[in-house]
Amino acid sequence: MKEIKVALIGTPNVGKSTIYNALTKNREHTGNWAGKTVATSNGECIYNNIKYLIYDLPGTYSLISKSKEEVVATDFICFENFDVAVVVCDATSLEKGINLVLQTREIAKKVVVCVNLVDEAKKKGITIDFQLLEHNLGCPVVSTSAREKQGLDNLLEKIRDVREQELEVINYGVLESEINRVCGDIKDNFLNKRWVALRILENNKHYNEKFNELDLIINDKKIRQARVNLNNVDVSLEIVINIMKEVKRKLKNVVTFNIVNYDKKERKIDKILTSKIWGIPIMLLMLFVIFYITISGANYPSSLMFNFFASLENKIFNFLEFIHLPNVICELVVNGVYKTLYWVVSVMLPPMLIFFPLFTFLEDLGVLPRIAFNMDRSFQRCQACGKQALTMCMGIGCNAVGVTGARIIDSKRERILAILTNVFMPCNGKFPSLIAIITMFFVGFNKSVDTLICALILTGFITLGIGVTFIVSYILSKTILKGMPASFTLELPPYRMPKIWDTIWYSVKNRAIFVLGRAIKVAIPAGIVIWIVANLIINDLPLLTYLTQFLNPLGLILGVDGVVILALILGFPANEIVIPIMLMSYLQTSTLIDFENLVELKMILVANGWTIKTAICFLVLMLYRFPCSTTLLTIKKETNSNFYTFLAFLIPTLIGIAMCLIINLFT
Repeated sequence: MKEIKVALIGTPNVGKSTIYNALTKNREHTGNWAGKTVATSNGECIYNNIKYLIYDLPGTYSLISKSKEEVVATDFICFENFDVAVVVCDATSLEKGINLVLQTREIAKKVVVCVNLVDEAKKKGITIDFQLLEHNLGCPVVSTSAREKQGLDNLLEKIRDVREQELEVINYGVLESEINRVCGDIKDNFLNKRWVALRILENNKHYNEKFNELDLIINDKKIRQARVNLNNVDVSLEIVINIMKEVKRKLKNVVTFNIVNYDKKERKIDKILTSKIWGIPIMLLMLFVIFYITISGANYPSSLMFNFFASLENKIFNFLEFIHLPNVICELVVNGVYKTLYWVVSVMLPPMLIFFPLFTFLEDLGVLPRIAFNMDRSFQRCQACGKQALTMCMGIGCNAVGVTGARIIDSKRERILAILTNVFMPCNGKFPSLIAIITMFFVGFNKSVDTLICALILTGFITLGIGVTFIVSYILSKTILKGMPASFTLELPPYRMPKIWDTIWYSVKNRAIFVLGRAIKVAIPAGIVIWIVANLIINDLPLLTYLTQFLNPLGLILGVDGVVILALILGFPANEIVIPIMLMSYLQTSTLIDFENLVELKMILVANGWTIKTAICFLVLMLYRFPCSTTLLTIKKETNSNFYTFLAFLIPTLIGIAMCLIINLFT
């Protein structure tokens, strides 16, 4: 069977991943904002007895490599072995897509242009002359509507039949003489000499290293002379200006607009969502609604899961005894590992299964980029990036997801800022403990109103977290991570109704299950440690008691006690097990225990000296404790730095301690 390798490239929000999913039957996320994909996905489809191997490259505006997306996409187009490059363009904004087409045609000899979203263009009164566009570009052009699966067969046929084309030659004006000079010092190879010369004249660090590895330069004397001759010329700017001139020439008479209908509805909605007056309040209202639905919806399934797993305890224990394992091993496995595991799963999974689909729905709808737009000015003042607002939103679901989400930020400095401050967004792993303490000490037990008030208070905590994020980002930008904010393109994508099942599938598979999987990995050793400290008896007292007594002086200084401090430490694998560990310590049991209701729990806490001030200090420590193990592991993986991982642990811990000292000493 014949195989054709296809590189799928396009600017963000053009439906590139939707095309990839439709062809390969995969369900990669098609996030409705710029920079969503930073890795290459691949899949295959078979059509008319031909196998198409399709590589979905990161969404990028340019092949002049600077950001992660551009580097990944450009490296693939330049150095990977593929047959056809398919450049996906947005029919509603064709100019930026043709920019990418021209850059791709400087490198690849077989290019097909796919103009997607023609259905949206029609709604907006945009008409495209596809025959003229194909003539001007000198390569095949296909119109598609990927969401409706229209035009995809035609796309595959064009890919199959495409012929080798002459490489695009763009006149770069004042650069031309120096391009020709440098071309004379470049060895013949698989790369276009003009393209190599442009990267050399730009003094692109990434490609300088690549060209050195390939030993492309014969003699750098001409290169040095060319750079001297262009000393007063902004090479990158000249390249962009001349490409855009060529884009306008290619698009002359190709696109016509019906001004009456164009973007009218979207502009009205944007005027409200990006308003200086209404933008932020609407954002907070949306968060409140998500919290309310999550809190009210997660309780029942969480209880069902907990009861189900608890009912298996004796059966598992009996089975382990049946296979003649020592009693101590049975206790360790069931009361240590298994109990910790099902606590984490039962408390963590239901909220995630509600929160993440709701969050992803807003993301795909196109609302989250508007939130970033509203907060961009504040982040600029902190020398940070407006895209950090998006990672903060992800962190509300799970800080580990927020940390990985920082990949959408181009600048390394600003990406580190987003990672280090993401923990200030309370994740849904903290919600059960926060909700329990808030309900018992600040709300009461009126079920008709407590969920509403809890959601309001949680929204208040989010607002506080945003404020702390701004302050810490500013301090870090003036000290460890000095620098000015890099410029970035924050595109406001069109509003698109998400496909509900795809949204749910992605949320469950790539977010909820991903986070839960990492939590389970660290919960297993944590269960062993918790069981050991509760069951290792020294002089008639468990090790747990000695540890709480040792930590009690520190706890009293911070307005709590040693039990709370130890629970926060032992709860390192997952925030969900902090209160169960506290109960185990207060009631001196040898395993994690559940509580029948919040009234009973409050009685236990009050009997052990808890007051309103204790509750406030606990909430502060819970909100600003060090990240859980899952998040820290993710930070280490994303930054590849022990130093930044340590900072992520230290900064929130010090802030929580400082706030509790102030509360305890001055109230």
